[in-house]
Amino acid sequence: MPHFIVEYSGNLEDALDIGALCEVIRATAAGIDTFPMPGIRVRAFRADHWAIADGDPKHGFIDISIRLRAGRAPEVKQAAAAEVFEAVRAFVAPVMAQRSLALSLEMRDIDPDLSPKTGSIRDHL
Repeated sequence: MPHFIVEYSGNLEDALDIGALCEVIRATAAGIDTFPMPGIRVRAFRADHWAIADGDPKHGFIDISIRLRAGRAPEVKQAAAAEVFEAVRAFVAPVMAQRSLALSLEMRDIDPDLSPKTGSIRDHL
């Protein structure tokens, strides 16, 4: 683990390569010690319906949720969140210069006692 869940407004698909955005997040996370590489999962979900600010449909959004097992120091999580956010901000900067776009990120802990896990990815790396 961690899980990176990207929600985005459907009006961004003509201006932004969502697969490339996922790869920016994955590559950035893989370079941060607090995120074990075999556990990184990045996925994106398009929102077909949204309403922002004054209701103008040209407005778009990207919201990134990072879920990871509890136990990291607050300053470690803050630095990791800032590094991922900055990488995404730099990636979407050309789009933000051309159109209305809200970018947000939130990191939250998962209680390990309430989140059993298993998998074979590490066996195949």
